[in-house]
This record gives sequence, C-alpha cells and structure tokens, in this order.
Amino acid sequence: MAMGGHMRRIGVIGGMGPEATVLLMSRIIASTPARDDADHVPMFVDNNPQVPSRIKALIEGNGEDPGPVLAGMARGLEAQGAEALAMPCNTAHHYAGTIRQAVRIPFIDMVRLSCDEIVAQTVPGARIGMLASPAVRIVGIFDKALEGSGRIPLYLPDDAPLLALIRHIKTAGADAQARSAMARICETMLHEGADLLAVACSELSLVADAAPPGVACIDTMDVLARACIAFSSGAREYQENAA
Repeated sequence: MAMGGHMRRIGVIGGMGPEATVLLMSRIIASTPARDDADHVPMFVDNNPQVPSRIKALIEGNGEDPGPVLAGMARGLEAQGAEALAMPCNTAHHYAGTIRQAVRIPFIDMVRLSCDEIVAQTVPGARIGMLASPAVRIVGIFDKALEGSGRIPLYLPDDAPLLALIRHIKTAGADAQARSAMARICETMLHEGADLLAVACSELSLVADAAPPGVACIDTMDVLARACIAFSSGAREYQENAA
C-alpha cells in the first residue's frame, strides 16, 4: 500500500446494527498499515438504526421494504463524496441490486467477496456451515452466490437458536452469554458436518472469536474490511454496479 497518497473515501451504509457498523470501522482501522492519521481509510458513515427490519420484511413477511431506505442512504453517501459503498450487514445484501441501481459508484459486495474466499479455501463438495440470520437462508443470499461453485451451504435443522442469539446481541451486546451460545452453535454446526464455518451475520461477527480454536472459519466482516482497505488504497478496483 502506498502511504501518504490519496486514500479513496468509503461510504458505509450502517446501523444494522450500530455495533456491527462500529466493528467494521474498527477492523478497517486495525488492519490498515498506517504510519500516521493520513494513511487511514476516510469513511462517511450513515449509522441509521431506523432502517426497516430485515427480519420483519424477510422472515415474518409483514414489515416495510428496507430497499428504498437503503437506496436513499446510498445516494446520500454518494452526494457527500463517497467513492465506493460498503454495507456491514449480510442480510441487507438481499437489496444490493436496489442499492447499485441508485448510485453511480461501486458497491463493495461482502457476500460475493466472501464466497470468493470460501471457494479459495475449500474444495468442491465442501459443506459451508452458515452462521447467519434465518433470513439469509430463506432468501438464499449465499446459495445464489455459491451456485455452480460445488460448495454446499449447510444450515442448522433448527435455526431458532441463531435468531435468538442475534436478537440477544442486538439488545445485550457481545456478553458472556452470547459467547457461550455462539460456541455451542459452532459445535452443533461442526457436528452436522461443516467443513468450514462462515460467520455471515454482522452481529455474530462481534462474537466470532468464540468459535472453537483451530476450526476453519471465515468472517465476512473481515473480508469486507480488507476489501475496503484495498479499494481505498488503490490496490484493487471493483467494477461499478457489478453483479
């Protein structure tokens, strides 16, 4: 990375939830090899916890469509000067097409990039244990992204404990109870035959370190943080409005 040069500005579509938004910023800062303030990634952040519930819209089927709000946030960040967009919420990537259509700048797709890493780290036939909101399973966000790769998304027979954990973290944070629940869920997923765990919910990223040591695991939040640094520093381009 060239230090001291122009660092391109990232617009963060945040608030889903607020702690996950701060976590992305923290991981970007921690992973940037900076010698001074000017070497860090400039970010415009719309931390909007009032984005309509993805759970109500996608799981319960009785909530307001988040798409128009997310598109409005994207346009606002572009107007402020963002040169690319990032969204630290896996479930909200269901609306990635709506966001892309609303702006002219690139959207750094956490789901697509994470699937690229999953493919790079596994062999065809590998079962990918999806630690994600039930909404991710219901709308097939990762299933579609992994289609044709030979990798098989694996979901728990009962994902109610995952939803309960996500809701607990949203209300109580990444406390000891949350970490204990995350460890149990990881063990259950491994027992079901997962070859690699994919932490694919930004709330669960807050307790990703509770996964059993030595287990193959990727955290989509880490993937997004690295991609933001790569774009900002000019190390990588992302095709505008790419699928």
